[in-house]
Amino acid sequence: MKFSHAVTGAAILLALTGCQRTSYSSMNAANSALPPLQAQPVPSVQSGQLPPPGAAGSAQFPAAPTTTTAALDPAAGAPATALDVTKESMVGNWRVQSAGSSCDMFLTLTNLGSGSRGGTRGCAGELTAMGSWEVSGKSVVLKDRNGNTIGSLYKTADARFDGSTASGQPVSLSR
Repeated sequence: MKFSHAVTGAAILLALTGCQRTSYSSMNAANSALPPLQAQPVPSVQSGQLPPPGAAGSAQFPAAPTTTTAALDPAAGAPATALDVTKESMVGNWRVQSAGSSCDMFLTLTNLGSGSRGGTRGCAGELTAMGSWEVSGKSVVLKDRNGNTIGSLYKTADARFDGSTASGQPVSLSR
């Protein structure tokens, strides 16, 4: 009986030795040796009136976007034979033909300013600056990243748009 009590006691001691604390006491000791941080001086706060907008020393803002040419007026740009166009029908990838070369145009419904985000890949000339687009009446107006009109197109067939850039270069979109 004494043997079974000894085995039980040894088993309990062995189990208790497995329940030791496992914290990293060496790290805690190293951290406690660091001195506390000292307070640092803070500069005084200044107050005063800001200069009026546009005054010397104030931030300058870019001018509002302007239409490059009157010929790109969306209302005047679409001929009477132009087909109706919706924003949703424009979304996606388009193949662009302009100035004898071809490139890609991507149109999304993501808002960007007054229009929607768009862009080109592999294009030359004014179309390289395209950043947004919008539908205005029967025209699709292409704009640069500053909101200036760089081209205007109108629907001529089910999957085709024709128009011109601000400099007068013909532009065609097709799928």
